[in-house]
Amino acid sequence: MWQPITVSELHTEIQKTEHGLTEGLLRFWEIIKITPEKWHEKSYGNEGDGFWVVAIFGKKVIWYNDIEDGFNISVYTKYGEIDEYWCDQNELRWVVTNLFNALLTGNKIISRGGPEKLG
Repeated sequence: MWQPITVSELHTEIQKTEHGLTEGLLRFWEIIKITPEKWHEKSYGNEGDGFWVVAIFGKKVIWYNDIEDGFNISVYTKYGEIDEYWCDQNELRWVVTNLFNALLTGNKIISRGGPEKLG
């Protein structure tokens, strides 16, 4: 049976990533990271009482989808609520790098996977 990730397990994932970031990425991460907090998401977030948001940058959040076991970048309009559900299975390092590169280049964030379609 599925169980949401604990904050302790999440901290372990974050620490593993921090040890492997280059100096520039680590400085960026230090600016955007927050103490993990559960945010609501209306499509799939009710069962686990929300998803852990680990960073905020402008109107975007980096959050952990523990249903799919991966990190995602989503837009938010109201603090505490994730507007977009994504089911990527990305490592935190990749998501931080993606957001950092989008900042540096002005390019869009690399596309993400939406919810699985039933049928």
